[in-house]
Amino acid sequence: MSDLSSNLEKLKPHLERFSNKGVMNRIAGQVVPAASGATFDNSSPVDETHICAVAKSGAADIDAAAQAAKEAFPAWRDMPGTERKKILHRIADAIVERADEIAMCECWDTGQAIRFMSKAALRGAENFRFFADRAPGARDGQMLPSPTLMNVTTRVPIGPVGVITPWNTPFMLSTWKIAPALAAGCTVVHKPAEFSPLTASLLIEIAEEAGLPPGVWNLVNGLGEEAGKALTEHPDIKAIAFVGESRTGSMIMAQGAPTLKRVHFELGGKNPVIVFDDADLDRALDAAIFMIYSLNGERCTSSSRLLVQSTIAEEFLEKLRARVEKIRVGHPLDPQTEVGPLIHKVHFDKVTSYFDIAKSDGATISAGGSTLDQPGYYVRPTLFEGATNDMRIAQEEIFGPVLTAITFDTDEDALQIANDIPYGLTGYVWTNDLTRAMRFTDRLEAGMIWVNSENVRHLPTPFGGVKASGIGRDGGDWSFEFYMEQKHIGFATGHHPIPKLGT
Repeated sequence: MSDLSSNLEKLKPHLERFSNKGVMNRIAGQVVPAASGATFDNSSPVDETHICAVAKSGAADIDAAAQAAKEAFPAWRDMPGTERKKILHRIADAIVERADEIAMCECWDTGQAIRFMSKAALRGAENFRFFADRAPGARDGQMLPSPTLMNVTTRVPIGPVGVITPWNTPFMLSTWKIAPALAAGCTVVHKPAEFSPLTASLLIEIAEEAGLPPGVWNLVNGLGEEAGKALTEHPDIKAIAFVGESRTGSMIMAQGAPTLKRVHFELGGKNPVIVFDDADLDRALDAAIFMIYSLNGERCTSSSRLLVQSTIAEEFLEKLRARVEKIRVGHPLDPQTEVGPLIHKVHFDKVTSYFDIAKSDGATISAGGSTLDQPGYYVRPTLFEGATNDMRIAQEEIFGPVLTAITFDTDEDALQIANDIPYGLTGYVWTNDLTRAMRFTDRLEAGMIWVNSENVRHLPTPFGGVKASGIGRDGGDWSFEFYMEQKHIGFATGHHPIPKLGT
């Protein structure tokens, strides 16, 4: 039996479970349908077959979940951090135990290749362990004495929060948002993306079986314009953490404004990878290919613009073309597959529309630019050459396995091109000139920059972007800054003079 056939056999019982029961909501520890009884269909991008029915929730369901989170909040807030730590570690242990199931379901639901998703659950477990270990010190503050007062600070959890997660690597990104919220002492209402609901259902099931009290974490499925909007507008939800498109982030900010809701946005990107002629070109090539074509190109930190110095452009692009043509497109459960199908027909149509846009802009499609003639949403890895930065293919987030190559002459040219974009999430700089790297990264408009490296995530570091790429930071203590409020208390250290009025 081939590895693909073996993986399909392993997947069968999990799909049968979802097919029989569907994906329901989980509110106050109870598995419940949408109040209206409505559902929507979820299908696989692998072959367009039906997976299951999913609860199509609305304002009533969000209200029930928000009330459950509100009622559970005082006890969870007041639970000692050491106890929250134990629960979160048990969740991490249970994630590891079910890692294969999570990976299989994630692949079938999203089209992501098993070579990447096999580690997604383990990364999710790492997120829970990282923040679990910080839960006991989440409220720690500072002592700031003044001449008359002993000033101390502390932090308190903000209250029930809403978490809205995307369809690309949904399991890992859900843990990245929810783990710090729980560690901080907040309760959660989670609305996953409608295109990829399976692993969110597994995750909350794992959490409650691991001992998370009912109502601390609630799951509501539904469409963004219905359930999502109700969540962002609900007065009992104190903050919204959202990962997704920049345009949707803008809408959420407007929806939350009447209730003065705190927002944290991880949004889009059109990230440059800048390759100078003094770089280690073989390593730069490996990194540039990995950061755009892995995960089907469906990630906000992808290096979707290649800026290559003109002195090396011809040689570099020739090697790049050859490599792109060899990338293996296929079934996501085949361990040999490097690029699987895109998430949904809506997204497939968007990505493939840029093939004609590139031609009309005047660029050349030097690799890919076509689809696979079979069921499912398969796109060949694509390379646009001869582009300029004012083209749509250089300015708009395509969010697929599509790379736009632009040449530059000088450092100033590269910096101008890199920054001339609405986004500012990440940047990748390849050079062996240390002073150039320091000078360039200082002026590059991005929240995260890697020099001579692909994106290597380190949990204690801040994760987030500038401009249209987001608001706020995740990671380390920055996550707690969002989910908690600062509190100052001043203790008088003596009988200092108090001004007298009315004497």
